[in-house]
This record gives sequence, C-alpha cells and structure tokens, in this order.
Amino acid sequence: MGTPIQQLFDLSGQVALVTGGSRGLGLQMAEALGEAGAKIMLTSRKASDLEEAAADLSARGIDARWIAADASDPLQVVKVVDETMQRVGRIDILVNNAGATWGAPAEDYPLAAWDKVMNLNIRGLFLFAQAAAKASMIPRRRGRIVNIASIAGLGGTMEMKFIAYGTSKGAVVNFTRTLAAEWGAYGITVNALAPGFFPSKMTKGTLEHFGAEKLAAAAPLERIGDDDDLKGAVLLFASAAGKHITGQILAVDGGVSAVHGG
Repeated sequence: MGTPIQQLFDLSGQVALVTGGSRGLGLQMAEALGEAGAKIMLTSRKASDLEEAAADLSARGIDARWIAADASDPLQVVKVVDETMQRVGRIDILVNNAGATWGAPAEDYPLAAWDKVMNLNIRGLFLFAQAAAKASMIPRRRGRIVNIASIAGLGGTMEMKFIAYGTSKGAVVNFTRTLAAEWGAYGITVNALAPGFFPSKMTKGTLEHFGAEKLAAAAPLERIGDDDDLKGAVLLFASAAGKHITGQILAVDGGVSAVHGG
C-alpha cells in the first residue's frame, strides 16, 4: 500500500519562502502552502503590504513571517535567504513569484523598462534559486522550487504589447527545465506554473483595456482565474505528491494554451 493521500500533501514542519508574496497570486499560493502546514516566509518590496499579508495569514492560523527586499538586487536576495535560515532554520520550498510587466510597442520599448522587467522576472528567479539551494536545499539534498511563468511565455500575442514580459516568461520556462535537469541529482524538483489571466494589480490595466468578459470568452472554460485556482497546483509541486515531477510547465489558464498554442 502507498502513502495515504493526506500525508502526501501534508507540509507540516516545512518552510516555504514565497517571493512577491504580499498580494495577488503570491499571497494565494502562500495561503495554500500555509493551510497545508508549512511555515511561510513572505518577501516583497513594501513592508506595509507584507505586514498586512502576514497578519491575514496569521488570522487563518498560519505561521507567517516577512522580510522586505528587492528581488532584483543580489545583496538583498542573499539577505532574505540568510535571515530566513536564521529565523526558521531551513527552506524546503521556494515559490519564485515576484515579477513585473511594462507595456509598449517593441519598436519604442525603453531599454530601462526592458532591464527592469528582465532583472526581476528571470534574473531574480535565478538569484533566489541559487541562494536557497546553496543555503538549504543542496546540503539537505531535498527541495521544491516552483517558478511562476505565464502563458505569455508559451507563445506570442498580436494584441498585447509586452515584449520584455513575454520574453522573460519564455526564459522562465527553459530556466525551469534546465535547472531541473541539473539539480535533480540533489533531490530538488523544479517546476513552473503558467497562469493565464487572473485579477491582480499587474493585470488590472489589461483586464480593463480588453475586458474580462472578452478574455474569458477566449478560454474553453469561459472564465478567468479566481482566488483558488493556483492553490492545488502549487501544493502538488511543493509536496511529496509531486516528488516524481520535475522540469514541467503546468498552464493554469482555463484551456487558453490548448487552443491558442504553447
């Protein structure tokens, strides 16, 4: 007989570090991991947002802490990882969620915007993965890394002008596969979620411009994501239930990528 299913998804005693965890999809995933028993360390740039998010999680009975930092700054990334190790002793799960976007036609795209998006969306993922692996996962020969890509990284779009965002998320896809291949020997799984449209601060402008109903109509399930739709997927990748899954990209998009390529 195998392991009971509740035990496979149980994260009791584990620590999850969630970047960009103070709101939106990051907070949704932190909530899921915390409800499964993990201690949560949130990080993002704004202390006030983090304090509020940690309080919300604590009110749900989740052990939550926070550290304010810029995920694109190598010194601050190391500070977050070192402080997490000092405060809770380990990092079992890393959810690489921090990200940004910037809209402009490719021919007029500002270099400063390109650098900002690329530094946060892919360089930051590398920095956090490297620091967490060296501090905790490689020495303990176990870890779960969940990178947040996007369906924008699975194909191009004619309507949405976000060349750096789409490029960075495409890079996250192959970063995930390449790192999974290299770090499997350490017992570390590396997977990615590729969300479609979810209501968030980042997507607010896009949803208002194109209309949530129009974007929902493009999905076979005829809806956009909600506050629950990433919870099961991130828990699968973070738990023992997903121990034989690595290097995979799971689109959570209502079926958009099934009919529009990717």
